[in-house]
Amino acid sequence: MRKIRTFLLVSFMSMNIFSAKSQVTDESQMGAWYMYFFNTSHEKSKIGFQGDVQYRNWNIAGDLEQLLLRGGVTFKPEKANIKFTLGYGNITTGAFGEDNSTINESRIYQEALFPTKIGERFYLNHRLRYEQRFVEEQSLRTRYRYNLFVNVALNQKEMKEKTIYLALYDEIFINGTGMPGQNIFDRNRAYIALGYVLKKGMKFQLGIMNQTTNTVNKNQLQLSFHHAF
Repeated sequence: MRKIRTFLLVSFMSMNIFSAKSQVTDESQMGAWYMYFFNTSHEKSKIGFQGDVQYRNWNIAGDLEQLLLRGGVTFKPEKANIKFTLGYGNITTGAFGEDNSTINESRIYQEALFPTKIGERFYLNHRLRYEQRFVEEQSLRTRYRYNLFVNVALNQKEMKEKTIYLALYDEIFINGTGMPGQNIFDRNRAYIALGYVLKKGMKFQLGIMNQTTNTVNKNQLQLSFHHAF
């Protein structure tokens, strides 16, 4: 009887170890994020709307990492070079590999975005964001994010039609309240890309983003379309 119990215990542990290994993210595999960002406002109104749709893959295509749908109402005070947003996002997160299971998250966020310019070619944007995350079967979690965006016009002094530009950003994520024992540091994203201004209000970017967490360091191809109207 003892031998049978030992055999069952060893078998159970082996299956768990195999299952855990099969779900470990492959850091050497290039992921890919395909993204559409938009924002709209009226010249005579302080109110606008912005959002994004992101299809993220663990690989180049086919292995869903996340489907992110997000939108928010913006407010730009008069005579102030800053924009505030109150928004909502719905995120479906898929498991790595052959596992097709998903987890759903609803997210409320508040952010402030304020642009600055250095010299003739350097365009900076600072973004502060606070998130309240309602993840399926988990307690409420919060997170703080800071992102510094830098666009550098290359072939022209201004970001106008037919401008080729260098796009950079670095974003750090800090956990607030949430799951017991979680780390304060959540992740960091560093990005470099080439961009092209098709015309006023339309830009494309193609680049690489490196995402670092406490357990994973992975590169992601990013293709994005930025649309202002």
